[in-house]
Order: sequence, then C-alpha cells, then structure tokens
Amino acid sequence: MSAKSEFSRRAEPEFNQIVEKGLNRRQFLKASSAAGTVAFFGASPLSSAIAASKDNKDLIGFEAIPASTEDKVTVPKGYQADVLISWGDPLFKGAPVFSQKADSKAQALQFGDNNDGMTFFQISDDRGVLSINNEYTNHEYLFAHQGKDMSADDVLKSQNAHGISVVELKKINGLWEVNKEGRLNRRITANTEMELTGPAAGDALLKTAADPKGTKVLGTFNNCANGETPWGTYLTCEENFNGLFGSTETPALDSNYARYGLNTKGAGYDWFKHDERFDLAKNPNEPHRHGWVVEIDPMNPNSTPKKRTALGRFKHENAALTINNDGRVVVYLGDDERGEHLYRFVSKNKYNPSNPTANRDILDEGTLYVAKFNAKDGELEGKGEWIELTFGKNGLTKENGFNSQAEVLIFARKAATQVGATTMDRPEWVAVNPKNQSVFCTLTNNKYRGVKANQPVDAVNPREKNPYGHIVRWMPSGQDHTSNNFDWDLYLIAGNPTVHEGLMAGSDNINADNMFNSPDGIGFDNAGRLWIQTDGKYSNQGDFAGMGNNQMLCGDPDSGEVRRFLTGPIACEITGLTFSPDQKTMFVGVQHPGEDLAPSHFPDGGDAIPRSSVIRITRTDGGIIGAA
Repeated sequence: MSAKSEFSRRAEPEFNQIVEKGLNRRQFLKASSAAGTVAFFGASPLSSAIAASKDNKDLIGFEAIPASTEDKVTVPKGYQADVLISWGDPLFKGAPVFSQKADSKAQALQFGDNNDGMTFFQISDDRGVLSINNEYTNHEYLFAHQGKDMSADDVLKSQNAHGISVVELKKINGLWEVNKEGRLNRRITANTEMELTGPAAGDALLKTAADPKGTKVLGTFNNCANGETPWGTYLTCEENFNGLFGSTETPALDSNYARYGLNTKGAGYDWFKHDERFDLAKNPNEPHRHGWVVEIDPMNPNSTPKKRTALGRFKHENAALTINNDGRVVVYLGDDERGEHLYRFVSKNKYNPSNPTANRDILDEGTLYVAKFNAKDGELEGKGEWIELTFGKNGLTKENGFNSQAEVLIFARKAATQVGATTMDRPEWVAVNPKNQSVFCTLTNNKYRGVKANQPVDAVNPREKNPYGHIVRWMPSGQDHTSNNFDWDLYLIAGNPTVHEGLMAGSDNINADNMFNSPDGIGFDNAGRLWIQTDGKYSNQGDFAGMGNNQMLCGDPDSGEVRRFLTGPIACEITGLTFSPDQKTMFVGVQHPGEDLAPSHFPDGGDAIPRSSVIRITRTDGGIIGAA
C-alpha cells in the first residue's frame, strides 16, 4: 500500500444527495427499460443498447445452489466437478510426486502454487493446452517450518512455485486430462529469462548491473489474472510484485517506490535475504522491471516471454483484449489496489487475421489511457472519458516530474493522478460482452472509500468503506472501443439484505438466495452469460452472515438476474475461468484453501494439507455449461 497519511472525510456524498432528492432506493436501483435491466441508469444510452440486444429466451439454465461452509466444491444438479491438477503435482514424465518436503528442484518440475487466471488453447479435437498463472505461495504450507528461517533453497523453491504453468491436456473418454508427456508442458518462474519491449525498454530506470542495456529481465511473479490474443498468445499480469522486495539496509526510497508499496520489510517472503536481485539497496531499479503485462507463446516451450511496457506498469489484474471494428487492438486493464485506476490501451497498428506472425509485436506500439467517470448532478446517467497518458500532453511534462514517455509508463500511477483520473474501489477483472461490446469491471471493495480525501464517495463508488464491492459497466460511444467517450452504469452492487437496509443491502438483483461479497474474477461465455467469482470474507458471520465460502455465480447482463453456480472449500478464493471452444468444459481455479491455517484439507481430505487446484466442470448430459 502507499504511504500512510491523514485524510479528511467528505461530509455529504453526491450519491446520497441524489437519493435524498426524492428517489427511494428501489426507484433508484430499478431500471425502467423494457428489458428490465437492473441498473442505476435505466434511461441511459447504455441501458438502451443493452435492452436492444436482449434475447427473449432465458439465458441461465441451471438450478441455483445454496451457500455452503463445507470443505468441498459444490455445483448444481446435473454437473460434475473434478480436480484436474493441484499444486505440487508432477508436470513432466519422471517428476516427483507431491510432497511438502520437496526441494526447489522438485518444485521446478511440478505445478505451481495458488493458481489464478488461465486460458485454454485447443490444438485439435483431443489435444489442448492450459496456460495457468501461479500467483504466490502460502509459506505455511509450502514448508514444514511454515516459512521461518528461510534458507537459500527455500527461497528458490518459493520462486519456482511462482509464475506460470503451461499444461498440455489430452481428451480421454470425452474428458480433458493432464498429459505429463506433452511436449508443450513448461514451467515459467521467477528466474525465467524474459525480454523488455516497447517504449520503456532500455530506459535508464530499467537498467541494472546484471542488465546494463535494460532489455533482459529474469522472471515473472505475483501473476494474478490473464488475457488472450486472437493470434494465439497468453497474457499474464504482474500484480503485487512489491511484497517480494525488501532490504537489510535502509535505502532512500522516494514517492515513486512508496506509490507501489515498496519498502524495506517486504511481505515476509524474505527473498532479498538470499537473492540480491530483490534487495532494494543493492538493486534499486529491479522493481521497475516488474508490474507489467507479459506475452507468452504457449505453443513454443522455447520462446522468450515479452514484457510489454506500452501497457503501463502498475498492479495488473487482468488484460481484457478485444479487436475494435476498425481492426485496432484494445486492451482494458485494472489496477488492483484501493484508490487506483482503470486503463485502456489502443494499438497503433491493426490486427492481421490472415497472418498471425504479423501481430507478434502489435502490443509494443499504441496509446495508454486512464478512465475518468462523471455523473450529472441529480440525473440518472453517467458519462466517462479516457484521458491520454502521453508525455507532453495533459500535464505529463518535466515540470510535473516526467522526463519521457518511458517514465510515464514506468510510473503510470503517478501519471494517472496527474491527469485527474477517477480513483476506484480496487478495479480487478475486466470483461467485454461478446454480444454488444459493453464492458464490465469488478470493483472488489475499499475500506478507504469516503475515509481518505483522495477517495471520496461518488456516483461510481457510492458506498463509504465499501465492504461488499460492486460491478461497473460501460458502453463505448458508437460501440467503438477507440472512442474517448463512454456511457456507464452499475450492473450490480453486492450486499447483505438479511442484515442491512439501504445501499449496504445491495442492488435489487441481490437477495438472500444469491448474496455474496467482493466480486473479483469475471468472464463471459460465448452466449453472453457473465460468470462472477468472489474473493471475500468467508466468516459467515456479522455483515457476511449467510454468504458462506467464496463462490462463483452466473449473471444475465440483460435481465440482471444472478444465480449461484459453485461454492468452494474452506478459506479459499474462487478465481480463474476458461472454457473449451465447444463450451462443454469449464476450468475454474480454487486458490489458497485453508488460508492462514484454516481447517481445510481440500482436495485430498483426511489429514492432508490443502492445495490450490484447477477444477474441470462438465455436465452429466454432455451439454453446454450454463445453458438450459
């Protein structure tokens, strides 16, 4: 987190003023469109566009399940959930089986820890590849000593449990299974060589003693969510990289370090005690080389991953890529921290569908933007704009602390503040609706909303200390993703109507049977169903009574209906989802079951330690996931 300072409260939030002008909660949250969309701005251009795309048939075709506190994965009647692969499972022929006592060499040959975002790439009818992020490690389970008194090999084991696992699959008896003999199996870790590309590559701020040119970097870690390209590559996003750095000394760290949460203590991983690359005093530029989007070719295990600096440096959640109607590539990006921002990248060149190799470096040239959300006082609609982050424009000048476009990208957070972007309630996953080009983003929660002066309560972030989160959506003007203007509303406000009234109860599409908190992962299937995953409080008490363990729900963007589809084991997060092209298999991630030594033994049961896992979900009748 950024450096602490004193902030004042905003006395009278604009949102509350609007409500108090004669609009009760139900009138304000209930849409007026013919489609019955549950949205804030029922008469807005966005709601009209959504309503025009409404299909008359029911979109969601399964029976909702109740909340659960059990230590297992539960899915609706007619569905089957099986473990595909878990942390520590061998990924190569001859690799050792899982053992908590495994050393760094064994971990380098095994599936990584805490799987997160993922994408399935199908090669043929019976062969495919899953690219899966391994975000971080739980030292309480990674080591029998729970991370105390870390040795050099312990640090290397932790580094080898991070990164990406590329897992080849084969179809056996109609089900996708791991192929340990697959030639595409690969582990990408904190020590894999990568290339820095784009406008910031070679800048003085990216140069180190080990890499005086500033173009080669070792490793990727804290890989949260993901994206994919139509030319067949995988985008992995570096998020909380700051926690792996520290120092045994007390180097002078300016505001550019503090803004990214960098400090001498680190987050308890202690890598810097055994690997000088992570010592801020000895390698002050090394953290600038992390916090990027990395492009990987999953079909070539010998390829060099590329960190695409044109997409900016911050705590990336995912990278939602779409091809605009003029052929340019647009990528939407969330910065997952309280009070940070939403970004958009627009490529300079156009996508070439007939020649995939022509798109190989298309993400190296383009323009980065940041979002500003506006609302007209007293009116039930919202407008927004994308502000360009280009050196020499919008105050991004030497007088304001920027010396080049490279510095704008390396310190994208500072640039966003300079241009007046809207601070958000932890913008996480972004997803583009394949049916009408509307874009959705989860805003997970924010205990600082309305508390810190730079995070006032406003129309797009309407709750003080927002404990439950919400989902914002927008439609680019003319359905043109390169337009700098958009209309927006709130698709959903999570809450607990059994405990609260008013805004804390949630929007009208939230009820006692589908309530949840902290929406995180989201994604659309081909039919336009919105799948929502949670990473929230699982105490099942107080403000969170009745919500149970973390879960996955399915939403209809047209009607606003939301049904619970899956519940996870104790103390887990549900994160990461991808489908086979025929939409008959869904892959879902269960991350950190048993977090903080909670009583989980998933997936092995008995007295086994819990392990993060990828779940394969199918229908017993062989049908399409989620359909009637």
